[in-house]
Amino acid sequence: MSYPRTKIYHDGSHYIGIPETHRPKRPKKEVCKGKVSQADNNEKTENKKSAKPTLKEEFERLYKEYSNSPKTERNQKIVQELIPKFKDEESAKAFVENNIERMKRNRLEKLKRLMRKVRLQQWNYFLTFTYDNQKHNENSFKKGLTNCLNHLANRKGWKYIGVWERSPKNNRLHFHCIAYIPDGQMIGSIEKHSDYDTVSKRMQETYQNSHFLEKYGRNDFQEIIMQEMPYVISYLIKYVDKSGERLVYSRGLPTYFISDIFDDDIACFYGIDDRKLLLFDNFICMDEGEILGTVSPEVISKLPKAN
Repeated sequence: MSYPRTKIYHDGSHYIGIPETHRPKRPKKEVCKGKVSQADNNEKTENKKSAKPTLKEEFERLYKEYSNSPKTERNQKIVQELIPKFKDEESAKAFVENNIERMKRNRLEKLKRLMRKVRLQQWNYFLTFTYDNQKHNENSFKKGLTNCLNHLANRKGWKYIGVWERSPKNNRLHFHCIAYIPDGQMIGSIEKHSDYDTVSKRMQETYQNSHFLEKYGRNDFQEIIMQEMPYVISYLIKYVDKSGERLVYSRGLPTYFISDIFDDDIACFYGIDDRKLLLFDNFICMDEGEILGTVSPEVISKLPKAN
């Protein structure tokens, strides 16, 4: 055994190991132990609310506002809006280009994190929840649905990864997510509904959950199988790209599993400075010296996890 406590993820083709490293700990920052009065907290909150948005915040607001425009047109509109805040148009263009590159890098990091989490879990539903103004305002809908899903994750073992999105036609708020609902942990009942879809202009069938229908409004509980996951993930990524919203993860959803790795299970080293391990598809998993077996979903479920 050469690499204890290796963090492992699946890249879609192979298992990749990231060996444990021992970096020197950063010195802890000194924390002021004096009590902060409620008045001080209120003053800080008010100052934050009244502060003018930074250039970065202004850029992100405009980027989201023009997200449905073609890329070239979107960038031109953002530049025109920001020119008054710079000494000339070239400075505004440079600022926008740098931030577009930052958004691209952030997107790649989001997708990398998403795919590692997705491939480490089992999923069985694609869920959609639609805002109903007869039952909630947008804030209560978003807060109530989020709290409900968090309670289900904590109490019934639900897992989910989702994104908030607005429909392009009527700007109505939706939440789309992939989910794992363990056997026997479904709440309410799943009922088949038929209604008219104004977008496709035809009748459609949905499977709605009675609990969510009563509490929050229209929903769709679509069963999926693992072979369909590449298409489902592409669908989810489309909403992330379109809305610019952050992905929402249920608490405790891991990115890696941890195992000790034998030399014989390493196909080769790769990555920057050969810091990663490309593992054979049938490598042996170990936890604290105990051999648990050849890698498989069942064995992975018994191993420690990490983010």
